[in-house]
Amino acid sequence: MIGTYILALLIGYLLGSIPFGLVLTKFAGTQDLRSIGSGNIGATNVLRTGRKGLAAATLLCDMLKGTAAVVIAGTYGGPNAAMLAGTAAFLGHLFPVWLNFKGGKGVAVYIGILLGLFWPAALIFCVLWLATAATSRYSSLSALVASFVTPIFLWWFGHDALAGLFAVLTLALWYMHRENIKRLQAGTEGRIGEKK
Repeated sequence: MIGTYILALLIGYLLGSIPFGLVLTKFAGTQDLRSIGSGNIGATNVLRTGRKGLAAATLLCDMLKGTAAVVIAGTYGGPNAAMLAGTAAFLGHLFPVWLNFKGGKGVAVYIGILLGLFWPAALIFCVLWLATAATSRYSSLSALVASFVTPIFLWWFGHDALAGLFAVLTLALWYMHRENIKRLQAGTEGRIGEKK
């Protein structure tokens, strides 16, 4: 099983490290995504290019790479391999080897991993994200709120292992949003769709 787990980690990391935001915007002929807005490679920053379709495609692709990692590893290695692959996909997105380990903040791939492991939790995440975004128009705050609730939801429904995994992923996601948290506190955080 050790070999299976190593393969799951490798597959997960390589899938997670694909920088779809950067790839899609380059193909579309926009300026380098890392030179605008937050400099992030995720869907929120793609939205700042004014290309809503590209932002949606980035969100979907980043989600599905997490789901794919979980499903592939789970099919051949079982639940533990699936969780390992999901973790590796998340880390791959945050620290992609192709971009000198400077990647995104992990929200979309977090949702994709949830989708592959326990889809009702992904649904709850999205509902909370949308509700918070609708009232605040802060993408970062929406992600923070939804990710905070996710491990609690998983634990409440008896998925202790998944709750533990997503508690760790949530801590990592919050760490990646540390500058956003500072800007939220200072009232200087950019709102959804706002160009900087």
